[in-house]
Amino acid sequence: MSTHYQPPNLALATIGLSLAIFMQALDSTIANVSLPAIAGNLGVSANESTWVITSFAVSMAISLPLTGFLSRRFGETRLFIWTTLLFVASSLLCGLSRSMGTLILFRAIQGAVAGPMYPITQSLMIGIYPNHKRGMALALLSMVAVVAPIAGPILGGWITDNYSWPWIFFINVPVGIFASMVAASQMKGRVETTTRPKVDYVGLIALIVGVGALQIVLDKGNDADWFDSGFIVITSIIAALGLIVFLIWELTDKDPIVDLKLFRHHNFKFGTLALVLSYAAFFAINLLLPQWLQRNLGYTATWAGFAAAPLGIIPVMLTFIVGKYAMRFDLRLLTSAAFVVMGATCFIRASFFIGIDFYHVAAVQLLMGLGVALFFMPVTVILLSDLEQNEIASGSGLATFLRTLGGSFAASITTLLWDRRAVLHHAQLSEHITPYSTSVRTALGEYGHGNAQAGAAVVNGMITQQSYQIAFNELFHSLGWIFLGLIVVIWLAKPPFMAKAGASAGGH
Repeated sequence: MSTHYQPPNLALATIGLSLAIFMQALDSTIANVSLPAIAGNLGVSANESTWVITSFAVSMAISLPLTGFLSRRFGETRLFIWTTLLFVASSLLCGLSRSMGTLILFRAIQGAVAGPMYPITQSLMIGIYPNHKRGMALALLSMVAVVAPIAGPILGGWITDNYSWPWIFFINVPVGIFASMVAASQMKGRVETTTRPKVDYVGLIALIVGVGALQIVLDKGNDADWFDSGFIVITSIIAALGLIVFLIWELTDKDPIVDLKLFRHHNFKFGTLALVLSYAAFFAINLLLPQWLQRNLGYTATWAGFAAAPLGIIPVMLTFIVGKYAMRFDLRLLTSAAFVVMGATCFIRASFFIGIDFYHVAAVQLLMGLGVALFFMPVTVILLSDLEQNEIASGSGLATFLRTLGGSFAASITTLLWDRRAVLHHAQLSEHITPYSTSVRTALGEYGHGNAQAGAAVVNGMITQQSYQIAFNELFHSLGWIFLGLIVVIWLAKPPFMAKAGASAGGH
């Protein structure tokens, strides 16, 4: 194990590595607002077009925990360069696709090569920065990981409206080529020792089957009405069996493809738990807010993106300050402060109403940015703090995988609860509406001088809107308490932080 590697130009190496992650994180959300255009252009239904998102998510979820195995086999630098170049190639093929089948295939390939990119970049960044600046490296990566998914829908909407949907994929080509060229030139002197670990085929197949089926269940469950669908029931059984075999095999195999024994490390265990749960709650916010803005307030997808965008302002402004000074504090204090801020913004949103204006929504997003700025970097440092250098890529890959899975669970549960609670409130509100209610008489007066059918439709629309609003407020109230509860989890971690990883980050 060597001391840290100093690239010829640290700033250029940082830009190259960060650009690749920006590109990868951007692509996790950039296609979301373009689905109607893709469906129309390729002649498929809106429901079929969602496989553009699902195929990427499934492949990425499967490849993420393989990061440690791949880095040992090929070396971190080579793995970064090849995954970035393959990401470029698959992006180009996505843009050139002229049928939904080929687009889904190339999106699956894109997701598979995207998986290891973030954890490998995290390990490389720790390796090229000296001890006292590693907080800066992690803060910068955290900022990129937060800002890019926010920029995705806005950029995707703008490109689709002004050019055509293939360009959401074509823009990756110059960025990825530049990032891989910079990495190749800046990291060529980095000494790495590769091994030829035995391929754990049983673990690999169980991982692909279990995680792939689980991700499909989480992505498609709401659309298929969950366990009322035979497809969801069968896929859930396959997921459960695959994951049970995977866990038993990986914990008992001598040379597992995913090193679950990393959870023997105290800080990795509790740091990862805090990361997964807090990211799931954070993901729920980012899912609920744009949907609410469009469904209840009538925003377009682009304006919903603009209302959510202020979230990225404070993380960008505070990145270097947090990176420079965070290690002078107990990182559990910073994370607790982050959870307090994020919880407070949830409680504020729990009092939102249908008539609220754009600026109030954007202001709360801006405030939550302070919590985000103090959250990702300290939690990442805590969970990596008691890993050996040769475990960082594996640990980062495993934590990122569980974080991604947490986001998928949050998306499914949040959507389900919002819909179910809205149905319940719709029934309760309807009980109080009679033909003699003021709202009914107003609607009848406005629509066709007593046209009962038109008036009833208007009233039903008002009830539906209010039902979703009440459910929205309830969910944010719960999310606020979840963030406050996570303060307890993060205090289960124990200092010192940055102990082993900080002492010896570099080439293998």
